[in-house]
Amino acid sequence: MKNYYTSIKRLFQVVILLSISMFFMNGCSTSLPDVGINSASSNNESNNKPSPNTFSQFQDIPLPDGSEMDLERTVVLGAPEKWVGRLVLAVSLHPSKAFDFFKQQTPSFGWEEVSSVRSAISFLTYTSSDRALTIQISGKTLRGSELILTMSPKGSSLQSGFSKPPVNKLR
Repeated sequence: MKNYYTSIKRLFQVVILLSISMFFMNGCSTSLPDVGINSASSNNESNNKPSPNTFSQFQDIPLPDGSEMDLERTVVLGAPEKWVGRLVLAVSLHPSKAFDFFKQQTPSFGWEEVSSVRSAISFLTYTSSDRALTIQISGKTLRGSELILTMSPKGSSLQSGFSKPPVNKLR
């Protein structure tokens, strides 16, 4: 009988110790940064929602209504009319509707289609006189789509607007 009480007491101690450990581990995890894909829809919505004028610098590409920019993953450099970088958006459109939106709207902004692939993760590639645009469209887990728009200078723009990197030839 004494062994029974000793084993119950030991089990109780282990349960208490594990509960305290879980409590402290949970407390520590709340201080970690939110690195989720759709941080615009997290509890920190006010920190990641764009101001109404945020999209005004993107006059050269179509953007679906209700787009939400993921500020943690977006990198934009340069003047508004010649920007380069990565624009990450969350939209409420189904991936096939987002694909159709860009396929129909992008040419009216002066872009010429180079290629398009419609699949689970779809890609559209366009060029203008001095830049290239790649649009990646993927479905989100619950609803809507994630859009990754990558803007880069075209090859001839690199040669005329930027210096070439040095090349060391091997002998």
